[in-house]
Amino acid sequence: MCDFPFFSLVCTGEIFELKAELNSDKKEKKKEAVKKVIASMTVGKDVSALFPDVVNCMQTDNLELKKLVYLYLMNYAKSQPDMAIMAVNTFVKDCEDPNPLIRALAVRTMGCIRVDKITEYLCEPLRKCLKDEDPYVRKTAAVCVAKLHDINAQLVEDQGFLDTLKDLISDSNPMVVANAVAALSEIAESHPNSNLLDLNPQTINKLLTALNECTEWGQIFILDCLANYTPRDDRESQSICERVTPRLSHANSAVVLSAVKVLMKFMEMLPKDLDYYGTLLKKLAPPLVTLLSAEPELQYVALRNINLIVQRRPEILKHEMKVFFVKYNDPIYVKLEKLDIMIRLASQANIAQVLAELKEYATEVDVDFVRKAVRAIGRCAIKVEQSAERCVSTLLDLIQTKVNYVVQEAIVVIKDIFRKYPNKYESVIATLCENLDSLDEPEARAAMIWIVGEYAERIDNADELLESFLEGFHDESTQVQLQLLTAIVKLFLKKPTETQELVQQVLSLATQDSDNPDLRDRGYIYWRLLSTDPVAAKEVVLAEKPLISEETDLIEPTLLEELICHIGTLASVYHKPPSAFVEGSRGVQHKRLPGSAGSGESADSPDTGSAAGVSEAPPAVIPSQGDLLGDLLNLDLTPPTTSGPPPAPSSGMQMGAMDLLGGGLDSLVGLLHRTDTPQSPQLSHQSPSPPDYSPTEVGPGDHAGPVKARSPAMGAGFGAPPTAMPASFPPPVSGGLDDLFDLGGSVGMPMGAYSPPKSIWLPAMKAKGLEISGTFARRAGVIQMEMTLTNKAMSIMTDFAIQFNRNSFGLAPAGPLQVLTPVGPNQSIEVALPLSTVGPVMKMEPLTNLQVAVKNNIDVFYFSSQYPISMLFVEDGKMERQVFLATWKDIPNDNEAQFQIKDCHLNSDAASSKLQGSNVFTIAKRTVEGQDMLYQSMKLTNGIWVLAELRVQAGNPNYTVTCISKERCVHQGSSYRSNMLEF
Repeated sequence: MCDFPFFSLVCTGEIFELKAELNSDKKEKKKEAVKKVIASMTVGKDVSALFPDVVNCMQTDNLELKKLVYLYLMNYAKSQPDMAIMAVNTFVKDCEDPNPLIRALAVRTMGCIRVDKITEYLCEPLRKCLKDEDPYVRKTAAVCVAKLHDINAQLVEDQGFLDTLKDLISDSNPMVVANAVAALSEIAESHPNSNLLDLNPQTINKLLTALNECTEWGQIFILDCLANYTPRDDRESQSICERVTPRLSHANSAVVLSAVKVLMKFMEMLPKDLDYYGTLLKKLAPPLVTLLSAEPELQYVALRNINLIVQRRPEILKHEMKVFFVKYNDPIYVKLEKLDIMIRLASQANIAQVLAELKEYATEVDVDFVRKAVRAIGRCAIKVEQSAERCVSTLLDLIQTKVNYVVQEAIVVIKDIFRKYPNKYESVIATLCENLDSLDEPEARAAMIWIVGEYAERIDNADELLESFLEGFHDESTQVQLQLLTAIVKLFLKKPTETQELVQQVLSLATQDSDNPDLRDRGYIYWRLLSTDPVAAKEVVLAEKPLISEETDLIEPTLLEELICHIGTLASVYHKPPSAFVEGSRGVQHKRLPGSAGSGESADSPDTGSAAGVSEAPPAVIPSQGDLLGDLLNLDLTPPTTSGPPPAPSSGMQMGAMDLLGGGLDSLVGLLHRTDTPQSPQLSHQSPSPPDYSPTEVGPGDHAGPVKARSPAMGAGFGAPPTAMPASFPPPVSGGLDDLFDLGGSVGMPMGAYSPPKSIWLPAMKAKGLEISGTFARRAGVIQMEMTLTNKAMSIMTDFAIQFNRNSFGLAPAGPLQVLTPVGPNQSIEVALPLSTVGPVMKMEPLTNLQVAVKNNIDVFYFSSQYPISMLFVEDGKMERQVFLATWKDIPNDNEAQFQIKDCHLNSDAASSKLQGSNVFTIAKRTVEGQDMLYQSMKLTNGIWVLAELRVQAGNPNYTVTCISKERCVHQGSSYRSNMLEF
């Protein structure tokens, strides 16, 4: 309460009063003044004008006053760097103070002052503190090294602080060891290839010794470091596990989770038949169970981690089902997570207990939780075959409650049970049909329609039931309309004489009266199948369907391995790798579990124990449609509000280039090795276009026939569909050296950047009559996307807009798509779209893949194309000779790749001239033993430099090219033709 007055508002003129008090001879008055300054700073007031006066107060023996002054200094040093230099002498003096607290305070503050001007002055005091006799000072100095490295990494390396940090790992004080490990780990994150933490058995032994005496956060740092170590054999792995196991009983949940992470990783190397392996499994369960007695927020974090552990090793908690039973006062997020884990642990041994709980949950008042509980019963039936009958009985009991949302969820899951166990539980259909009128949710109505259509031969009045849905066809959701169309076609194929009028009615509604393209296309497909070949229609529509997967929500195995290596971090809560949510982190590395020892098993297929009901092999994981379509579906296709030339590439992109290329030019060079397999002008397999509704993709596994979607004959009154693809496409373009050197035999190519001929990017058959052909060109330093838009439909096309997905080099439209006049039938229009390179960046595969969405008044269409890498070579890519020579010498041999170019009949001067037109600049030329050697440089828009040596032997049509870059590159390709000179 005594300090509250310091937070009162600063009155006008009080700055002058504080200045006077700060310069007072009385120590107490001076301390009170500094407190007022800190209080004003805390509430956001600008008191930087008092900087010199506050700094003068540093010369004091009073520890409390010194702390306050240092706090002020940390806050304002960045805005007053020149004044902050005044404090250097005091830092040096305080680092030699007899009081270790003052020495530690000085070195801690030094690390927090992020001012380049004074960092070099702090090196000597920091070096002394790293070797201080007091462990408190040493542990503080260790953390200071990491902070200083963040400010000036080169300075830290030159001063040898990293070696001193490594020496501190052998320190006698465990807290010094822990802080040294923490500092080295943080530095290693920003330099993943530096191998700062050279872990070996001797170092691991020192860390394990310090582990027992550290504070809880020190233990976390050491355990996280241990998790990055790979033991030499199962004996060493067992030894480490034995020494880490006591941490499982720690009171701090973070320590427990870090210990679990280490044990989960090292268990991979233990033979499954080892006695200790079974003992370790038993020891892991109690600490995880104990975490569930904490407050709800901690419970949730624990449950998210347990969810991962159960997916990897369900045998750990197979006997602990009861702890995951939901309590009445659990928050909803805890309830749902417990429910998920219960299903993962369900087996033949405990299914009766689980079903009793789930049935109880289905009578709760929380609607969302009830829905999840009902779905959980269905998942249990699918997972544990022996329990299916009991699950169906439980679902029927819930249907008898007549609670609307319970009934509807039950029908949805019973449909999945029918799919899993065909011809086994169809006797319940009559009960389901009784509740037909109460269904009002699209998913439930669609499920019921699927059941009626699938088992129409067992339902006497199936036609009447489906006809009742048909009455309000246009008011139904798309999901229900699609399912109803398929169900009636199924009914017609099973009872053709009775339902001919019904099928004609639904086909008419779907094709003539519907604006939904998916529904219309499916209707046309069925119409053609039924009108041309009813036998084929029957084989397709009524084909035997594959059984649904046991688990469709399992995490993909390689991702699960990575998440297991991140237990106890945000990644384990999000269930996403760190690279998915840590922006701009160069140090994020993908981690994997070590291979299993003693049992010939891979880490991808772990032994999940012999528990009943637990599958030995992980089921296939089905990717969601959203994952397949990528980000294009979420793009805003409205035209940009401003237009103009593309902005100049940002020089700041150079740092991001290393991330983009996965550690260097490996992706770039690998990308360009594709001349031997020419690029198809048709859509890439990565094109994010929406899926065609073919008979193999109608509803929840309706059809299994191998029939691709195609435009059906629309019959009288609809017009004939196109019967074939366009006669021919332009020849594929390699975009490689043969193009730039004019190897195709063409003559008279104008000088300048090479631009490949246009190819068809989007065929008219895939875009409702809109055909897009195009190419990329670099003209006057501006990248352009040159397109021909052709209308092969019968209606006018207007309102064009374009958008790009995130891509490797940040390509984005620099302005709107300028289609100023409507495009009539059989008309074409030429469009040149300028591009910028400052858009969002995401590594693509292949690297130059560009995913595009084009919108007009008819629909949105998606396609992908690949741009020549030479479009990205900038005009200022000519390096000075001395810089070129020094750069070439500095690049290690590992960053070099050599390629052969065949059948090129240009001399060295002609080759150099042609290449310069594409911004590949010749820096020097020399002749050795009749062989011309051209030394060349290129610079990409993201700042990456590439150097090359081109060897031309007179009379020899085969060239040799050597390509190098400062960035680390792993060349695995075939020819420089598809590399540098797509360059």
